[in-house]
Amino acid sequence: MPENPQVIHPTAIISPKAELGKNVRVGPYCIIGSNVTLGDECILHSHVVLEGTAVFGKGNEFFPFAMVGGKTQDLKYIGEPTALEVGDRNTFRENCTIHRGTHEELPTRIGSDNLFLCYSHVAHDCQLGNHIILSNNGSLAGHVSVGDYAIVSGLAAVHQFCRIGKHSIVGGLSKIVQDIPPFMIIDGNPAITRGLNLVGLQRRGFSTEDIRDLKSAYKRLFLKKDISLANGLSSLKATAAASNANVEHLIHFLENSQRGVTR
Repeated sequence: MPENPQVIHPTAIISPKAELGKNVRVGPYCIIGSNVTLGDECILHSHVVLEGTAVFGKGNEFFPFAMVGGKTQDLKYIGEPTALEVGDRNTFRENCTIHRGTHEELPTRIGSDNLFLCYSHVAHDCQLGNHIILSNNGSLAGHVSVGDYAIVSGLAAVHQFCRIGKHSIVGGLSKIVQDIPPFMIIDGNPAITRGLNLVGLQRRGFSTEDIRDLKSAYKRLFLKKDISLANGLSSLKATAAASNANVEHLIHFLENSQRGVTR
């Protein structure tokens, strides 16, 4: 057996400057540009375009017409070197687009075990964690951050510089212009916080105590819209639930919001 077995279709175009790991499969009519580094056991099915500077970890899978590592659409970009960094075991379905950053010091970053469904879009300078699902036609504008296990449903659009908290779920067709609190369900246009992501938390193995304390936090912060967020936070901090690590994370997330919070 060869030391570095690869299966490369003869119609694929691969730059001599690209670096491919072991057991990589590249299907028909794929293009891999200069300065692309592809980890072991990655699969490109067909008609995939990878541009760079872009670094991909192990076991990533790319479906037809995915375009990953392309030049930013930001009009402020003037051609300086920019990058994309991707972890392991991500899936990029048909026609999704992932763009590099706009500044040399801040690459677009994607963690591991994420799923990008058809026509989804991740713009320049976004920072994504792990186990995220970006559903069909879900779009992230530039500089958006997304926490672990978050779900953005189909046709949802997220404004620049918004943060999407971990274990949250954004409903389909939602318009997101402010931060999405972690652990919550958000839906609508304009979007509002609808409730605790109970099913998602149960599936992720959150304890009964964790869910109880997060329910208490939801009631104080989001259920009564006539109470300001500042007053809700003050009230929550006076309760025993505030000592729960997940509630502490929620409080810290809200207190550090720059764009305001979807309530």
